[in-house]
Amino acid sequence: MKKKIALWVVLLLPYAGLFGVWRWYEHRITKIEHSSFVVVSKEDMTLTIYNYTGKIIGQYPVACGKSMGNKTIQGDMKTPEGIFPICDIQNASEWKHDFGDGRGSVQGAYGPFFIRLFTPGHQGIGIHGTVDDESIGTRATEGCIRLRNKDLKELVKKVKIGDVVIITPSKQDVRLY
Repeated sequence: MKKKIALWVVLLLPYAGLFGVWRWYEHRITKIEHSSFVVVSKEDMTLTIYNYTGKIIGQYPVACGKSMGNKTIQGDMKTPEGIFPICDIQNASEWKHDFGDGRGSVQGAYGPFFIRLFTPGHQGIGIHGTVDDESIGTRATEGCIRLRNKDLKELVKKVKIGDVVIITPSKQDVRLY
């Protein structure tokens, strides 16, 4: 009896191992299928989101930093260039900001969400909404990437913490170097 049980264990063990490997692989593939990456072009003033195969799953017009070039110091009004992971997605609907235009603090200045980027050496850089749709397509921000609120709501459904955002310079940004 013990020999029969041992024989069955020896015969079934490889199949159990294969099943375990298959389940692990299936879990990894599922994670990949839900991955995406974002490319922000300061040249075209667009944000494009791609799925894991490189297929475009969304494209939106943006506003970026008022000043040309790559961000070097806090307050330089430049959008950083490079590769940055999303480190948080926050509800920003109650946030206020004073744009320094004499109107004071504006409720909902960042729109419904703030997609925070991990930008070493710089704090408070992210992708957010706006109270000024007319600014989209221009150099209007203090360094963040700005979208229309309706576009931001779509984008938040397509990205997650850990996804990568690539910000590329414009020709004018490169000429400054």
